[in-house]
Amino acid sequence: MTQKSNIDLCDDLNSSLQTLHRCRKMPLDGVKNIVLVLSGKGGVGKSSVTLQLALALSLHGKSVGILDIDLTGPSIPRLVGLEDAKITQAPGGWVPVTVHEAENHHPSSASSSSPADGTELPSSRGSLRCMSLGFLLRDRGDAVIWRGPKKTAMIRQFLSDVHWGETDYLLVDTPPGTSDEHIALAEQLLTLSTTGASVATSSLSSRMPRLAGAVLVTTPQAIATSDVRKEANFCVKTRIPILGVIENMSGYTCPCCGEVTNLFSSGGGQVMAQEMGIKFLGIVPVDVKFGELVEGGTLVGDSDENDEEQEDEEENGMDQTLVDDRPLVERYRDCWSYSRFEEFAKELLSDIEGRRG
Repeated sequence: MTQKSNIDLCDDLNSSLQTLHRCRKMPLDGVKNIVLVLSGKGGVGKSSVTLQLALALSLHGKSVGILDIDLTGPSIPRLVGLEDAKITQAPGGWVPVTVHEAENHHPSSASSSSPADGTELPSSRGSLRCMSLGFLLRDRGDAVIWRGPKKTAMIRQFLSDVHWGETDYLLVDTPPGTSDEHIALAEQLLTLSTTGASVATSSLSSRMPRLAGAVLVTTPQAIATSDVRKEANFCVKTRIPILGVIENMSGYTCPCCGEVTNLFSSGGGQVMAQEMGIKFLGIVPVDVKFGELVEGGTLVGDSDENDEEQEDEEENGMDQTLVDDRPLVERYRDCWSYSRFEEFAKELLSDIEGRRG
């Protein structure tokens, strides 16, 4: 075979491979950025932080997905109030459960819901979708008793067989510790994504999502921060960038007098972040309104106003409960913790998209 024939054959093979890559569905196809939510300690509120970050990013006009890989204790279906939702199968893979669709707001409505500091909110709301093993269980009370290999296989399937579509940010809610789920997740993501600061130039690599980094969640007490230090070490060893630390449950604000009580001491997360050279995103005190929101109750409002409404109902002989049928994301605006997570979302967007640019 002549040299020219060899060159022609190589060109044909390269052309065929490029066509195959264009036609083949890539894992996590359409996902732009992946953010992990980690903590070495259980019970620090990773799932609630994941959901609130997702809602805040959605209110910034970003399309968001939540992947719940806490296989033995999935919390996301309960938090979004969709425990009875079912996963459907499509040609592109599993279709995540939709929490709310994207929506364009009119300028008048957008301005009316702007924060008190005068910050202008985006004129559009991004979509939010969720994927969790909780949606696949036959009964919500079923225990998941799996060994490591089966957990690893499930993680790989979640990362390869879910059709997210166009998604700006995929938040991954993880179990505590550095167990099989974390190792499988890190191995797969470091294979399927890039941690580079700039978009790749090749057509194939540019379709790969970017592993933007991890948000570490802790509570103030030393028993929690000591475990989160191990999680930070895990990120360093696996070369996963750390975006920052959130100190959750940092005090309780009395709704009557406004006095703040430190339930679990205070400032432990900030001290840990400073000692390890990690960015400290901020603190989140306990929010009673958010707790009632995800529990399906009526949001706590002004007590005097509630008393007056109750008296009017008693005088009129009425005993009815008003149902707020607004989407979860709109009801979340009424929670005072929304302003905290709006700031967290701004910082993450500035950090991630600034580095991408």
